[in-house]
Amino acid sequence: MHGTVDTMAAGTLDRYRRFLSKGRAALGELFGADVEESSAGAWVTTSAGRRLLNCGGYGVFITGARHPHVVDAVRRQLDTNPVATRLLIEPRAAEAAEALVATTPAGLNRVHFACGGAEAVEAALKLARANGKRRLISMENGYHGKTLGALSVTAKPVFQDPFRPLLPDVTHVPFGDAEALKAALSQSDGDACVIVEPVQGEAGVIIPPFGYLAEVALLCREHGAFLVLDEIQTGLGRLGWWWGAERAAVVPDVLLAGKALGGGVLPVSAMIATEAAFAPFDRDPFLHTSTFSGSPLGMAAAVAVIDVIREENLVWRARWLGELLREEVESVLRDVLGDAVAEVRGLGMLIGVELTVEGLAGDLLLELMDAGVIANHSLNSARVLRLTPPAVLDHEDVDFLVQALERAARSVR
Repeated sequence: MHGTVDTMAAGTLDRYRRFLSKGRAALGELFGADVEESSAGAWVTTSAGRRLLNCGGYGVFITGARHPHVVDAVRRQLDTNPVATRLLIEPRAAEAAEALVATTPAGLNRVHFACGGAEAVEAALKLARANGKRRLISMENGYHGKTLGALSVTAKPVFQDPFRPLLPDVTHVPFGDAEALKAALSQSDGDACVIVEPVQGEAGVIIPPFGYLAEVALLCREHGAFLVLDEIQTGLGRLGWWWGAERAAVVPDVLLAGKALGGGVLPVSAMIATEAAFAPFDRDPFLHTSTFSGSPLGMAAAVAVIDVIREENLVWRARWLGELLREEVESVLRDVLGDAVAEVRGLGMLIGVELTVEGLAGDLLLELMDAGVIANHSLNSARVLRLTPPAVLDHEDVDFLVQALERAARSVR
């Protein structure tokens, strides 16, 4: 890795060890002990003066960092009413709900806002229970968060085992296998809730067979199951479509949004439901609440980011840029690493590089950082390097990324 640790980095690492997490401090050192100081667009600047192309962020930065329109909207809200009383009605939440519903498949017209993605998952699981759906079916290697309910449907023992017992009556079936889901649903009595991602991000960017989501939706209807589509990472243009639901032509009972919804400025997530599914929350507004749900600051960011995605054609940009990037990434990595590259796959600006050699993805991640690019590992797939760049990349950014990948690949060859 580059250079020595600067004074700010040394002080920050010490505070992490003393007040936050020693493990997190060790991880920071592994990645060069760089301290994020500022960000703009696709780039992050560190206290050491390095500029890093941000192709990480786990799907947050579809509009890049600090987009002027989002920042201006949040700043105006900060100067008027940043936190609501929770008793009076507040216009920003109503505007954000209307703007969000306008992007989703027809029929999804009720919104509950939250902050983190796992909170949106918890809201969906509670709504399913309020509709009488007590059995949970999720997909192997899926990822839905680490709060207790979300963790129950995140099928990864390394995350689950320290916190058992989790929610009861949870079944995990293989992702992409409609027959396995059918078998699981056949054992229910109309009391099941199915939660699934259109593309499994943390599993290593796993794309199901064409028509799979439509089969899932049909099976849920046939068996009276409640369908939750988790688009916290894949939604708002990340796949080159507004939503994976749109690409698959399905309307779930609940659609989950997050990450990009705050415009890379504030944490915002949402549960968007059909009127029928939302009925229990419609009847009792205190059945599921949160102090900062629908915070005016977050709502201002959400409205602004939807404006930006639409006005700058970022859904379309994500589609064609993603195709370009996948071709370029595969070409350069196969040229350098050959058979060590198992597959380069993805949709839009969600790209996974699967490697055949144990530990190579981690080495490549480190070398990429040294070459000036932030990427992600995949929590549920150690052999997959994940790229989630913003849809605002220009041609120079793409060239920089490809050159950095080549440099990093040559370093690990």
